[in-house]
Amino acid sequence: MLLRYFYDEKLAHASYLVGCQKTGESVVIDASRDIEQYIEVAEKEGLKLTATAETHIHADFVAGSREIADRFGAKMYVSDEGDENWKYQNLENIDHQLLKDGDKFKIGNLTLETMHTPGHTPESISFILTDNGGGADRPMGIFTGDFVFVGDVGRPDLLEKAAGYEGTADAGAKDMFVSLERFKQLPDYLQVWPAHGAGSACGKALGAIPSSTVGYEKMFNWALQFDDEATFVKALLDGQPEPPKYFAVMKRVNKVGPALFKDLQVPVEATDASALHEWLENDMVIDTRASSEFGDRHIAGTINIPFNKSFTNWAGWLVNYEAPLYLLIEEGNLPAILKALRSIGIDNTVGYMNVNAALEQVSELESYENIEPATIQEKVEKGDIQVLDVRNQTEWDEGHIAGAIHVMLGTLPDRLDEVPQDQPILVQCAAGGRSAIAASVLQAKGIKNVTNLLGGYSRWKTDVLEAVK
Repeated sequence: MLLRYFYDEKLAHASYLVGCQKTGESVVIDASRDIEQYIEVAEKEGLKLTATAETHIHADFVAGSREIADRFGAKMYVSDEGDENWKYQNLENIDHQLLKDGDKFKIGNLTLETMHTPGHTPESISFILTDNGGGADRPMGIFTGDFVFVGDVGRPDLLEKAAGYEGTADAGAKDMFVSLERFKQLPDYLQVWPAHGAGSACGKALGAIPSSTVGYEKMFNWALQFDDEATFVKALLDGQPEPPKYFAVMKRVNKVGPALFKDLQVPVEATDASALHEWLENDMVIDTRASSEFGDRHIAGTINIPFNKSFTNWAGWLVNYEAPLYLLIEEGNLPAILKALRSIGIDNTVGYMNVNAALEQVSELESYENIEPATIQEKVEKGDIQVLDVRNQTEWDEGHIAGAIHVMLGTLPDRLDEVPQDQPILVQCAAGGRSAIAASVLQAKGIKNVTNLLGGYSRWKTDVLEAVK
């Protein structure tokens, strides 16, 4: 047997290639849209991609199962649990098998048994793996998807908060309690292979370790320490981060099936600023440089989403999926940026331009100041500048600057009427990254007198509050 682990840091997403080396067959579990990585390893190991399996209809990335099926004729194994709202669609022309609790399927001499594990979503299933070809008659591990993570469990409120299904959070939490009681009955030695790691919005306390065991999670995972359902439900629903707006889009895309790469448009490169001005009249233009560079000088109307580990998250929050998208990029970055955007279903990138060439051709540029907490403290305390805190609700509740307005970054474009237009704005987050993006959003929308707080609330606590003590 062969097992390979793949991890996308921008999505905090883990996927797996499991192969039977005796027969040359393999299955990709919870495949991302970047299927080239699986093809490369499979070819190197002498395996064929004969199957894919999904633990549920994913909300945070575009699944690659249908892409693999189209390219290689691979069979799709997907859940048949849950009600009609959570059934896969448009599978008629794809070789597939719908799975219910207890169903088994084989990949060569490997056996995967389906375990229905609702809670995160009604259709959620896990796969228990046994290496029969290696002589084993007992399972070695379980692919838990978004059911059990290292140190956490999948949040049950996404359907309600992101997809608008009222009343599903409480029901999902109760389902999760039952599923976890069943999980506790599995052998302690069983390895646990989840679909996400630290940084994912699919839970609130995910660990950075790639795998665990049932026994370890029973001892140390906070969610497995409850005997009372009501207490568990309250604890699970409390303190969950805001789900990105694009999660609702991903649920729909993965349910009906995403567009295939062969059908996507290829963005066109522009070399003249006249095209850029035309883009800015009607559509979104993203400058992907580091915020420090963007703050020093940028083209009016552009929004800064730096191409770093958080790029896909904030693109998912801020980009309009229904409108053309244009990019200002640095040399050589286009393939990686397109891959990141397409990983969350942003397939509408129409054009791009080298950002340095664009800056050279535009005479009137904008900027904003980055300022130290101690430097701006007096103005804040006198009310001469309005603080805008763009952190999430949990961070805000734990402490914030007196007099600040709270608008979480992802919701800012829809809540600009809450930001004063007639006074200077000091934008602030935890460390200065999200607030820099917010500063670009404000300036692009016409609120020009903007300053970014260096180091955010963390530095404010150290440099200002500690100094007061």
